[in-house]
Amino acid sequence: MKTTVIRLLLAFALALACGASMAQSYPIKPIRLAVGSAAGGGTDLTVRMVSPKFSELLGQPIIVENKPGADGRIAAEYVAKAAPDGYTLFAGGSSQMVFNPGLYPSLGYDPVKAFVPVTLFNYDPLIVAVNPSVPAHSMKELVALAKAKPGEVFHASSGSAFQVAVGLFSKQAGVNIVHVPYKGAAPAVNATIAGETTMILISIAPMRAVLKAGKLRPLGITGAKRSRFFPDIPTVAEAGYEFEGVTWAGLFAPAGTPRAIVDRLYTAMSAALKSDEMKERFIAAGREPIEGQGMPPAEFEKFFRVELARWTKAIKDLNIRAE
Repeated sequence: MKTTVIRLLLAFALALACGASMAQSYPIKPIRLAVGSAAGGGTDLTVRMVSPKFSELLGQPIIVENKPGADGRIAAEYVAKAAPDGYTLFAGGSSQMVFNPGLYPSLGYDPVKAFVPVTLFNYDPLIVAVNPSVPAHSMKELVALAKAKPGEVFHASSGSAFQVAVGLFSKQAGVNIVHVPYKGAAPAVNATIAGETTMILISIAPMRAVLKAGKLRPLGITGAKRSRFFPDIPTVAEAGYEFEGVTWAGLFAPAGTPRAIVDRLYTAMSAALKSDEMKERFIAAGREPIEGQGMPPAEFEKFFRVELARWTKAIKDLNIRAE
């Protein structure tokens, strides 16, 4: 019995020593960073914006791999099955990490068990906007319109996160806003501009030019505070509705990745995000740098689990399933 225990302890010590040795020399080759969307999407743009600085701080190239399709499940499964050595990482968005588990009865990955959270790198409040012909100039007027014409207010959705967010808001406001799915942000925005749909809920960055050109009318911001880009637009909470909705993305590594490597990745990504250069680039791209960007792994894991529980419950309560 004692011999068995000693062998186990020696094996554990050897594993720790190997992990420490690997971490000390890490990284020694290029790192692949998988994105679950096509090039040009919100997460992809942020990753490509941050990658040069991230690469510089790590001393190795960062190869961004776009693996679109299946609401990001293809990319998530790819990384979940990768070797936990720090050379295959995942730019996991809220869609893949907190919405998919509730929307799909069977996933090819477990967002909690298959990944190690490293840090948050993107956090986007959303904006509610309507076609200019819609007789609503505030969130309260939009709700009043939906109550007066049940089933006649249509929402152009470009993803599960937006569908669930509008569904939750509709439930809280006591209205029926009809979900209309589109394959991407551009088609959803264009449909609302054309008057095919009443409203859209989407990130601020791709909407700045459209709103400034008057092609759509903004009604509310779903973040905790007003946006620096549209300071005159009140938050949804200011309009009297207890609702906050954002999309986010973070850096994840496969489960089993040595803690020392996770810490190395966190240190480099956090430094990249908090640099003045990166803050300026975020603002120029229509994304507001936030305090949470670059949060430590333990804090990011807590944030991630809270988000997962919140939205899984919302999806179950709303009885929403992927279409």
